[in-house]
Amino acid sequence: MNLLYPPVCPFCGKISEEGICSGCRAKIRPVREPRCMRCGRPLASGTEEYCFDCRRKKSYIRQGRSLWLHREPVSGALYRFKYHNRRRWGKVFAGELNKSYGEQLKKWGAEAIIPVPLHISRRRKRGFNQAEIIAEELSRLTGIPMRNDVLFRIRKTAPQKDLGSDGRKKNLSGAFGVSRTWKPVENAVLIDDIYTTGSTVEKAAEVLAAAGVQNVFFLTISIGQGI
Repeated sequence: MNLLYPPVCPFCGKISEEGICSGCRAKIRPVREPRCMRCGRPLASGTEEYCFDCRRKKSYIRQGRSLWLHREPVSGALYRFKYHNRRRWGKVFAGELNKSYGEQLKKWGAEAIIPVPLHISRRRKRGFNQAEIIAEELSRLTGIPMRNDVLFRIRKTAPQKDLGSDGRKKNLSGAFGVSRTWKPVENAVLIDDIYTTGSTVEKAAEVLAAAGVQNVFFLTISIGQGI
């Protein structure tokens, strides 16, 4: 398979056996401290505990972490991953999540890895769910069960990227549902590709909490800089 489709760096497209090439690794910006104690967004000052968004809203998220800031070359790579069928890159991204947050998953006591779902119509059009690809590989690397039969997108919504903060919240109202046959775990981890305003993972966390999950965490590949 590697002879036919040699592994390439998701950021520059050059052949790279190591996944991310050394040149691109030097360009991408990891999320470092200080960062919000809840969502993990970078903070301007070490004296702050929470970002502006997390300070002003109720949250069903216990804690979340992301790998990189959502700017080039990360933003472009994630766009191609989702819309240009670069699904093989999911293994690279999941491997990076495991390297950075494998120990964090243990500290959280993660019992289930749950990908943020797509509506069936969007999944059919795209051919795959990028969050599920990442979650499946992360499950393989960590041994934590991946559950794609728990959380469902029960209402078709407009693309979040086309909406503002308030519009995103309204757009996701009633969008998610949880299987009635699922016995909820105490600690669940949501997986998505991008954390922008947090509306998507927040709504997903809300329905998981309503179903009985005590602590909902999340991991994403990238996160916006915020305010």
